[in-house]
Parts: sequence; structure tokens; C-alpha cells
Amino acid sequence: MRPVYFYGAMSLDGYLATADDDLQWLLDADVGGVDTYRDFAARIDTLVMGRATYDWLLAAMPGQALYPDCAKVVLTHRPAAAVPGTAFVAETTADAVRRLREAPGRGIWIVGGGRVVADLLAADLIDELWVQIVPVLLGGGKPLFPAGDYRRRFAVADRTAMGELTELHLVRQPE
Repeated sequence: MRPVYFYGAMSLDGYLATADDDLQWLLDADVGGVDTYRDFAARIDTLVMGRATYDWLLAAMPGQALYPDCAKVVLTHRPAAAVPGTAFVAETTADAVRRLREAPGRGIWIVGGGRVVADLLAADLIDELWVQIVPVLLGGGKPLFPAGDYRRRFAVADRTAMGELTELHLVRQPE
């Protein structure tokens, strides 16, 4: 069974983005030349994200191939034009990830957003998290962990100083 990972950043007060999807606070962060993404990327071959995250990434990376070495699964009920390497699915988040876990391949990266993360935590489908904490308070926005029924315990597998950021690598503990 393929592992499911979340890898991403949040503000000190727990937000993925401002209410209007601004990420300048993250882009301004000084990582001090430390890069954990390359090692993480070697673990995955599939990305799962909500439609809002997908649309934001397309707008943020105009003319660029969106993670060309990975299959993309976009959770949406809105029709979309066919895109090579990208599947638009209307099934529930948990059903889509359960199906992907059974298919051959490497790890599955949960890219976002917070509702996707919350749904998968509630279904106990996230095995590991890499969360980079940026020392900035946003005071509001889109939370990484919105309210939900997903009480879980994780163990700290590693802590990495990334310039002004701190990355926590967390592993799900059995219940």
C-alpha cells in the first residue's frame, strides 16, 4: 500500500494562505539555503489537491508544466478540459486516496488545501506530515487544519532548521 504524505508550510498561527490566497509571507521567508523538498520529492509520484489549489498553482506558474514527473489528481465537481497527466475526479477525497493507495507506485503527496487535509485526517489516511512553520502571524486566512473530526497523535520523526523556518517531520501513531 502506497504511503500518503502532506508536505507544506503554514504561518505561526496555522494558516496556509491569507483569505485572498496571498503567499507573499511565505515567499519572503529566508530558508537559509536549506532544501528538504528534493529528498521529499524522491518519495512521491502522485499529487492530490483540491480544485482551488490546482487553479492557484496554474496561475502562479504560467507557461510552466505543473510537476511534470508526477501524476496529478484534482478533486473537483466542476468540469475541466482534459490536461495530460491530470485526472479531474468528483469522488470524495477519502475514496480517491484509498483508490490511489492500492495502485502501484511511490508515495502520494497531499498538496492542499486545508479541507483536503482535514478530510484525509478524519479518514486516518495521512501517514506522514512535513510542516514548515514560518514565524509570521497572519491573523486570519485559510487554515492548514480547519475544524474537523480528526483527533490524531503524531510522533516527531525529525526537526530541521531551515533558516528562519522550522520543519517538523511527523509520523502518524497507531491508535
